[in-house]
Amino acid sequence: MSTLYMNNGRFLVGKVVAEADLKTSIQRAIDLIGGLDKVIFNGDKVTIKPNLNTADPYPASSDPAFIKALGEVILEAGASKIQIMDSSTMRTSSRGVAQKIGLDVVAEDLDADLIFLDEHDWVKVKFPRGKYLKSGSIGKPVLDIQKLVLAPNLKTHFFAGFTGSMKLFVGWIKHSQRIRMHARKLQQKVVDLASYFNPDLIVMDARTCFVTGGPSSGTCSTPGIILASGDMVATDVEGVKIIQSSKAENKVKMNVWDIPQIKRAVEIGFGATSDEDIEVVE
Repeated sequence: MSTLYMNNGRFLVGKVVAEADLKTSIQRAIDLIGGLDKVIFNGDKVTIKPNLNTADPYPASSDPAFIKALGEVILEAGASKIQIMDSSTMRTSSRGVAQKIGLDVVAEDLDADLIFLDEHDWVKVKFPRGKYLKSGSIGKPVLDIQKLVLAPNLKTHFFAGFTGSMKLFVGWIKHSQRIRMHARKLQQKVVDLASYFNPDLIVMDARTCFVTGGPSSGTCSTPGIILASGDMVATDVEGVKIIQSSKAENKVKMNVWDIPQIKRAVEIGFGATSDEDIEVVE
């Protein structure tokens, strides 16, 4: 979590209704919590983590237009270079997924490096706060990240309840280990993995989201919202509340703090622990 985006001990979450100009909307969401210049400085190399799990259309995968707009905002803040980094699901070429959804064109427009972890070595690391997942193999390029911006697209998930910012990191762990993660206690393992990372900023695309099914298909809702925060837990809590507002039949129909992902994050203590810890700025 980035403690720079806080006010009186509360984690700030910028919430805006997206307009046609995505870049302006993203900028406004970040400005509501204090601006990008709190974490991005001239010359920084910034990594964007999208959702490239499959080549299924948005919101199953990232909307390339959203990633492009986010990249432009980051470059205008002074970053010297952007890299877009991810790895798709088992037996799927990440490069092929990026090409199919058009992310390769976005990378070219941003002069960004596309890094596909399935084309690199995997390095075993320990997750110090892990209980259900104590170690795992992550893509070697992840170890060299300077600044990290998460770009999750909000959706329900058949096994994990929902996909937000914490779930996004499953794309950075070795494929065979992802399968074992799903065998039991997936939601808790997701959080153990996420606790290893410390993103500088999260910008969540909740303009369209699955409110049933997921991660690759489901019933869509169109809240039209963009969220920005320095805290994964606060972002995911407010994201789940957006899903819950649809009144759909899904696996997050409970008090948000009782959802296993959120509950485990509170146990570990790497972000917000109650609604009182979160300040939504609109």
